[in-house]
Amino acid sequence: MSEIATTTQDEAGATGPGRLVLVVGPSGAGKDTLLRLAQAACSDDPDIVFPRRVVTRASSADEDNIAMGEDDFRRARAHGDFAVHWEAHGHAYALPLEINDDIRAGRAVVANVSRTVIAALRRAFANVVVVAITAPPDVLAQRLAARARHSDGNIAERLSRSVDEASAQADVTILNAGSAEYHSRQLVRVIRNEGWHE
Repeated sequence: MSEIATTTQDEAGATGPGRLVLVVGPSGAGKDTLLRLAQAACSDDPDIVFPRRVVTRASSADEDNIAMGEDDFRRARAHGDFAVHWEAHGHAYALPLEINDDIRAGRAVVANVSRTVIAALRRAFANVVVVAITAPPDVLAQRLAARARHSDGNIAERLSRSVDEASAQADVTILNAGSAEYHSRQLVRVIRNEGWHE
């Protein structure tokens, strides 16, 4: 599995002054659920942006992405349409180039990304906060089995990726094993830069 990150950067240095809130974590941790709830809670704030990811996989009830075929994705990448892109689990992912404008305008941009792009994004953007969303392995297994998304591939293989690896690079870790509403409020406080400590 190859994972590549490419970012667009200001000539003068890291892009700012807005905040880039990166949500990472293992499959089944509930990232999309918490992001959906956080987005609803922040819907009245124009300074918080939740860009839709471009993914070479159909959109679903669990993930509201912009579906793009592999050829179209390659053309868009070559054209410079993405702020960052990566590959994971047999699919290509990207965030649209427009997030750079949001960051320059001082907005907070919140996105679910692969932990493999964290280092590149920390270099490219001036104000990056990494939020790891995790859950115990048994909870992850139950959620992945219940989701039963064909494109998830081998569940055991997905779970073999260490839960701790995501937390190692994180500024904040949310153990999403309880109420989704409660944990989404934790995420919202981080997004709004209100701080959060359990």
